[in-house]
Amino acid sequence: MASAPSAPRIHWFARLEHRFHVWREGRARRRGRTATILPFPGYGGPGWVRVVGRVLIVPPQRRTRSGEPASVRGWRSFVGIPVSFATATVRIGDSVHEIVADRGGVIDAVVDAELAPGWQTFTIEVEGQDPVEATAFVVAESTRFGVLSDVDDTVMVTALPRPFIAAWNSFVVDEHARLPVPGMAVLLDQLLRQHPGAPMVYLSTGAWNIAPTLRRFLGRHLFPAGSMLLTDWGPTHDRWFRSGREHKLTNLRRLATEFPHVKWLLIGDDGQHDESIYSEFMAEHPDAVAGVAIRRLLPAEAVLAGGRADKEHLAEHAAPWVSAEDGAGLRDLLSETGILH
Repeated sequence: MASAPSAPRIHWFARLEHRFHVWREGRARRRGRTATILPFPGYGGPGWVRVVGRVLIVPPQRRTRSGEPASVRGWRSFVGIPVSFATATVRIGDSVHEIVADRGGVIDAVVDAELAPGWQTFTIEVEGQDPVEATAFVVAESTRFGVLSDVDDTVMVTALPRPFIAAWNSFVVDEHARLPVPGMAVLLDQLLRQHPGAPMVYLSTGAWNIAPTLRRFLGRHLFPAGSMLLTDWGPTHDRWFRSGREHKLTNLRRLATEFPHVKWLLIGDDGQHDESIYSEFMAEHPDAVAGVAIRRLLPAEAVLAGGRADKEHLAEHAAPWVSAEDGAGLRDLLSETGILH
């Protein structure tokens, strides 16, 4: 008789990371601290919602005299302690769902829910704590257009591919010192105004830890609200770090499956792998792409980012493909294609 396949062996670094977090959690709980849920903006469709968040033990947040969150250095976003395999209770209307977090405290699950199109609210709670309000954008069945944008060097100047610069921006730089890419907020706002009901998705290889900082940055610089799909920088069961490329492709493919009636405008930059990722996705799902808009890094930014990505063969693309150095340039080119008017 053939033996049952064995479970995949967990990478030793992942096991070490888990033990370290368990030790930190035990130490925090002995001091009387409790877990909380940090919800992230999700999305959904008719009859379902993708609930995304993270269960953490976090230090008290500093605030200014006016009550606003104090200016935050990047490293403070990473001091929360993830609570592995915690159970979160999601309440949407009269329905209640139990979701178990993964090893890193992340919850990411689809639950049944009948919600009207647009931004909707529901609550999540853990360990009997007060419920926390969460949001999700529900896409109507009649919607035919959506916007998906990268974050680093597309809406926020970070020069992320260079390891030192990435560490500096993620752990050191004050969140108020981060700069928006000129014209991108206006471009995204105009796209959503001309396509009422269109979903806005921010897809980034950044860590979930920076989600609160990212939301404040987007709001401060008048970017439209959107669902967030970030990742966990920690090790997986078989490798040191997660693949950012695979993270983006996996979520693009998932969106194409969940919303087969939606054509996406994909926005990225030429400093990472956005061009090759979008080209591969377009080849797989040509009917799911309305167009591609690539922000070209300025010469100084390209140097910091370690150069530009190799150029793609644009002639093979089935949808419009435009490239410019800022949001205003992209807006003009998208107007020529008819995506904007």
